[in-house]
Formats: sequence, structure tokens, C-alpha cells
Amino acid sequence: MNLKERAKQLKVDLPAVMLALKDRRTPLWTKVLAGITVGYALSPIDFIPDFIPVLGYLDDILLLPCLIALTIKCIPQEVWEQSRQQAQGLWQDGKPQKWYFALPILLFWLVILFLISKRFWL
Repeated sequence: MNLKERAKQLKVDLPAVMLALKDRRTPLWTKVLAGITVGYALSPIDFIPDFIPVLGYLDDILLLPCLIALTIKCIPQEVWEQSRQQAQGLWQDGKPQKWYFALPILLFWLVILFLISKRFWL
């Protein structure tokens, strides 16, 4: 599988990971790992900022696929297959069809803004 095919597969795998995260058959520690994976994938904050030449994209090219692969291995096979089938219809033209996929990032940034405002105004 070449790099372009893997990138397309990530578009399906990431929503499938999020769907598996909501499934009650998924173990708690796997849900935590899946939450970290989805949060990191959707977050504009990287371990290495993207403006640093070459190194900036290494974490996106290496870390994110490794996190997704590790999360997928931890999800029970039956849950993963069902989540992947459901995820096939969630993306159209490179955009998610469900608005609630933005909730984890929105919540992340609301918490950050709350902590910053609490620090400066209290």
C-alpha cells in the first residue's frame, strides 16, 4: 500500500476509531488510547510544530499512524469491523457529515480557554 492509499485509509480509520470509542464493548483503557488518538489527530497542537522544516511533519507522518495502528490493535475485532463499516458513509468530499465529530476539539479548546481565563482573571 503506497502513501497516498494509506492517507485515504486514514480518513476512514479515524472516524471508525471514534465510533469504536463510543461502543460499550471497547475496554476502558482502549477508549482512553482512542480518545488520545482522535484528540491528537484533530488538534492543531503538535509535539513538533509544523513550521519547523521536515521535522514538523514527521510527527504527523509517523506518530499519528502509529497511534491509530496501536489503537486499532487494542479494539476488539468485532467492534472494529462494525465501526469501520459505519465509518464508510460518514465522509463525503473529504469532510465529515456529522457535526458532532468536532465536539472533542471544541471541548478541548473550551477547557484551554477556561484555564487561561481563570489564570489571568482570578
